[in-house]
Amino acid sequence: APSALLRALPLAALLLLSPARAARQARRPNVVLILTDDQDVCLGGMTPLKKTNALIAQMGITFVNAYVPSALCCPSRASILTGKYPHNHHVVNNTLEGNCSSKLWQKIQEPYTFPALLKAMCGYQTFFAGKYLNEYGAEDAGGVGHVPPGWSFWYALEKNSKYYNYTLSVNGKARRHGENYSVDYLTDVLANMSLDFLEYKSNFEPFFMMISTPAPHSPWTPAPQYTKSFQNVSAPRNSNFNIHGKNKHWLIRQAKTPMTNSSIQFLDDAYRKRWQTLLSVDDLIEKLVKKLEVDGELDNTYIFYTSDNGFHTGQFSLPIDKRQLYEFDIKVPLLVRGPGIKPNQTNKMLVANIDLGPTILDIAGYDVNKTQMDGMSLLPLLRGDKNVTWRSDFLVEYQGEGYNGSDPSCPGLGPGVTHCFPDCVCEDSYNNTYACVRTLSASWDLQYCEFDDREVFVEVYNLTADPHQINNIAKTIDQEILEKMNYRLMMLQSCSGATCRTPGVFDPGYRFDPRLMFRNHGLRARRFSAQFL
Repeated sequence: APSALLRALPLAALLLLSPARAARQARRPNVVLILTDDQDVCLGGMTPLKKTNALIAQMGITFVNAYVPSALCCPSRASILTGKYPHNHHVVNNTLEGNCSSKLWQKIQEPYTFPALLKAMCGYQTFFAGKYLNEYGAEDAGGVGHVPPGWSFWYALEKNSKYYNYTLSVNGKARRHGENYSVDYLTDVLANMSLDFLEYKSNFEPFFMMISTPAPHSPWTPAPQYTKSFQNVSAPRNSNFNIHGKNKHWLIRQAKTPMTNSSIQFLDDAYRKRWQTLLSVDDLIEKLVKKLEVDGELDNTYIFYTSDNGFHTGQFSLPIDKRQLYEFDIKVPLLVRGPGIKPNQTNKMLVANIDLGPTILDIAGYDVNKTQMDGMSLLPLLRGDKNVTWRSDFLVEYQGEGYNGSDPSCPGLGPGVTHCFPDCVCEDSYNNTYACVRTLSASWDLQYCEFDDREVFVEVYNLTADPHQINNIAKTIDQEILEKMNYRLMMLQSCSGATCRTPGVFDPGYRFDPRLMFRNHGLRARRFSAQFL
């Protein structure tokens, strides 16, 4: 009898392994992507997130050189979804005219986003909750009845970030929310929806979740329990705070220095409230990780945490916004934990949000070479593979927004400007249209930028010597480097797919042909509006 009992033990053990648990062990990894809105990394944006740091960063890898190719919500989010630079997905700003959630976007780009491929080609169940694209839900583009291809479960915010008094598209049906904290505070609603999905999803298919929070975007409404947090916190007074942006594009030079006391008080208050809103994101992360652990899913789940762009609070006397070319606006947090990732790592490779789609498809076992994506899979870096060949530069591009008429409160500025503050400091304009090569190699930490304006203004920064980008060295840097960077910029602005991953100026395999220097020069940024919109 004892021997019969021993012989039966393996069978008993197999019987104890439920079909659901067996299916979980056999299938592809799950992926969770948490995307915050306007969260910087240069100015302390990760500081409030103690739980997120413990549960993701310390359990995985932190990419300290993670960037976005366009420092504005809609173009950046389109880059995440498509794995493409803005000149290839054609979303250039936050307006319908700029292709943000437009009919053209829906027809040409949405069917080929990485979630669409995950669902159609890889058998993933997919879940979206939160802010999608700034113009999502616009009546001219199908309203909230439009559910993009690729989503099994769709809980998308109509238009831009809010915390109360908003409408969600629940699988294409409008659901209105009010201002009762216990049932309407959007960050908490997203957390609860996510937990519900994990509770009731199929256990026989891998899943992808994208949770896109309103925090820390304006109007910076914290949960009631956090309104007293960080009372003594103010925006960092680093070396580029409240100084005149000399030798910079005219839009930066027009900022009034020193800023008024009211502007400083305003940006300090905004900075503090931004941190307060992030405490609810920290709670969301904790709930999510605990649920994954309880369900036995955590060890087979990659969790990515990032933001759609950075932010500034007083740098070069610009009160608050994003959309500029500087580190504080284009650099973002990127934390990842998951199977095969060793804990508490830091990676210095130059990565961009166009890499997220290829990475997640790679995790799902899909051949990224079958796509038209411009980015690279981070999976070799996540696994710690040796001798990985990686990029040394990437493209930053932005097409400025501006109104045809003058700002009513600042008529003296004339037409073409927008996002103006009461003291007539404007954060954007039509000709705030620029493109940059951001280079990070063994020998150079450099940014080269050209503006599409009458000045054809150029800004160049050596970030090794000048990390806060105070001194524009365009007129003093070696002419040969300037010419090579100009040529590289032209190459990247016309790149697509694999040609976006060719060697950079300081890579051994780089080839420079001066004869191509000025071919089509000056037409790059303007082709957005002429060709695609």
